[in-house]
Amino acid sequence: MKFYLTIIKQLQQFFLGISICIMMILPLLLVFVPENLSEETILRLYDISHVSVFFVMLIRPLADIFTRNKWIRPLVILRKGVGVLSASIVVSFIFAKLIIDPVGYMQAFGTSTYWSLQNFALFAHLADISALILLVTSNNLSKRLLGTLWKKIQKLSYVFFYSSSLYVLLVFNNIHLLYLMIIITAVTILAYSLNKRRKKLNSLTT
Repeated sequence: MKFYLTIIKQLQQFFLGISICIMMILPLLLVFVPENLSEETILRLYDISHVSVFFVMLIRPLADIFTRNKWIRPLVILRKGVGVLSASIVVSFIFAKLIIDPVGYMQAFGTSTYWSLQNFALFAHLADISALILLVTSNNLSKRLLGTLWKKIQKLSYVFFYSSSLYVLLVFNNIHLLYLMIIITAVTILAYSLNKRRKKLNSLTT
């Protein structure tokens, strides 16, 4: 188990390091040499983001469901690193837009078109904003400064996951995202029900 925990901590650092590299390099590639990034490559990057946030959303409910499994609970540690990886890809595209036209990008926030359901833009922009907030607050300093508010902010991971999944499902007709949403919804409801039941049993026995 000690070796297992060591590997998990090393993977955590690896994911955080990769995320930093992505945010340093990807925006520059998108701005200065976009021809080197094919549409297929960009779609694969978004696939990595979706798989990563799927893991983040899945592991905590699984740990709550299989409480006696000693191998699942430690994986909760990886939620931070994998979550940052997922958000870093989305935020890198935001950085690229800000480099190209910062004024135009910021002004778009105040338009109704930006928040409309036309071309399902609302889902895409909800995913962008939630990813940015999650990325900025995914550190120990934010956790200390925000206190109890920090956990509430981290619940934006649900907004990030469902809005980004809905956008890809509706725009690109990627049915796999529907399956991922069904799985996350099912395990989350099950974990919630089991936790509620455990609390009720504990209150009766104390």
